[in-house]
Amino acid sequence: MSAPAMDSRMISRLFFRLLPIQILLAMMGAVGGIVSSLFAGNLVGPDAVAVIGLYGPFSMFIGAVSTMLVGGSQILCGKYMGSRQAEHTQGVFSLDLTLTGAFALAMALLLLLAGTLDLTGFVTKEAAVRALFNQYLMGQAIGVLPMLLGQHLAAFLALERQTRRALIASVAYILVNLLLNVVFVQRRKMGAFGLALASSLAQVVFLAVQAQYYFTDKAMLRFRRGGMTLREAGEIVRIGVPGAASYGYQTVRRFLVNALILQYAGSAGMSAFGASDALLTVVWGIPAGILAVSRMLISISAGEEDRQGLTDTMRTVVRKAIPLMCAVSAVLSLCAEPLTRLYFRDPSASVYIMTVWGFRVLPLCMPLSVFSMNFTCYGQVSGKQLLVHIVSLLDGVVCVAGFTALLIPFLGINGFYAANILNGTVCMLVFYLYAWKANRRFPRSMEELMVIPEDFGAAPEDRMDLTLRSMDEVVRVSRQVQSFCLGRGIDRRRAYLAGLFMEEMAGNVVDHGFGKDKKSHTVDVRVVYKDGGLILRIKDDCIPFDPAERSAIADPEDVTKNIGIRMVYAMAKDIGYQNILGLNVLTITL
Repeated sequence: MSAPAMDSRMISRLFFRLLPIQILLAMMGAVGGIVSSLFAGNLVGPDAVAVIGLYGPFSMFIGAVSTMLVGGSQILCGKYMGSRQAEHTQGVFSLDLTLTGAFALAMALLLLLAGTLDLTGFVTKEAAVRALFNQYLMGQAIGVLPMLLGQHLAAFLALERQTRRALIASVAYILVNLLLNVVFVQRRKMGAFGLALASSLAQVVFLAVQAQYYFTDKAMLRFRRGGMTLREAGEIVRIGVPGAASYGYQTVRRFLVNALILQYAGSAGMSAFGASDALLTVVWGIPAGILAVSRMLISISAGEEDRQGLTDTMRTVVRKAIPLMCAVSAVLSLCAEPLTRLYFRDPSASVYIMTVWGFRVLPLCMPLSVFSMNFTCYGQVSGKQLLVHIVSLLDGVVCVAGFTALLIPFLGINGFYAANILNGTVCMLVFYLYAWKANRRFPRSMEELMVIPEDFGAAPEDRMDLTLRSMDEVVRVSRQVQSFCLGRGIDRRRAYLAGLFMEEMAGNVVDHGFGKDKKSHTVDVRVVYKDGGLILRIKDDCIPFDPAERSAIADPEDVTKNIGIRMVYAMAKDIGYQNILGLNVLTITL
């Protein structure tokens, strides 16, 4: 009987185990913004709401640099983790925190000077609004450092399998922000400064809850002043720039679109877009969460040179995450009128009708965006920088602004809504056209759509990928590993050892890991023939377990205890163990 073929269920289970917390983390900022706007509108006044809007470009710039650093660092760390380069992983972690801290301090100083010295005349000429804006900047300056460091630690905690801590930190931020708004804004009447101060101090709590983990012995990543190199700083920037550039493009797009909406749909159109966009910003946390998970999995698979892992991740996005997003979008579209009534009550008013159409149409672009965002991320990881920049420019400004300019004179605000759908469609087609050009035919598989280079990882004939679910399958795989090795010219002794090692270590996982909980588990096995040598990799989703620990603690007087594990460690050329995102990864070199 043949051994079982590789399947993608382990990646799929891991993907959706990580996804809920990443979505909540992505939604945190939007929820905080809603809290601030509600307190501003109800307790401070309309000018305070305008102040929050005026701070938007500043927030977007800070977010752009943060996205560049965290995106580049997380991708680079994932690749180093996948290739078992622990020192480089530590160096990138330390370098990211150093660069982020330096940028945050510089921005905090600029905001503080702009607020205290009244250097904000270029933002608004209205004296009353500018006075509030200056106060708001001074309050925000206090929170820039903890906010950025907190965001970056949240990204790294996912690599440390500590997403629950990041979730606790996010909930703490929301609750503290709400409580401090009551104290500073409602009771002490501190106005715009109180709004910003409440958010800033809540960011301190957000950072403290996460940072505490890095002072424990459990932390895999540590801040070290040594090991940081300028070359890696350049890599972080190179990889992360496309993500940051999209923020800049979106800023330009917002200015252009706002002008078109005001010209052709008036203030009612602007209000309709503002109302629908405010609520949908929270829902955009779902695509952002999907992207955060796939970025981790893609970067680690790239570091492992694991074609199967890359394609499994993208298949999960296309076959499961996008249908999930379609369902969410459909519910939002069907609930357009109830959602509109949260803002406007008169069904005969033009703003009511325009808002309804906003809720009906805008959610439909989200599944398309999930596709583009994740393929853009893969492009960043795989070095397709020109493609990424082109898509970022199209998605960020060209398509939405261009289609809006063409359609809004005839369709009104609906022309802008439709432009977002057309934008997503064009961006998706760009990836298909790129694959068509690279393959010289329409892509027929996920590998062809991703345009994975032929020299990436081992060739199909030099690798074997299998999935095990029982001890019977372990025994059968042992024989197949030997056959694989002999078929590639490996001597009988090493071929026998490869099969024996695989049976021992995979069997150990089945014996000791499968029964620890009531969950369904699998073991993914990979055998690679490379440069005359053999690399065996065993990956499972059971509880964390390092075989070296059992080998080390074995009683030297009892030679039969853990004999299989001790034999493997004694005879293998090299053995490495990691627990990555909750998966045990054991690599044996013969």
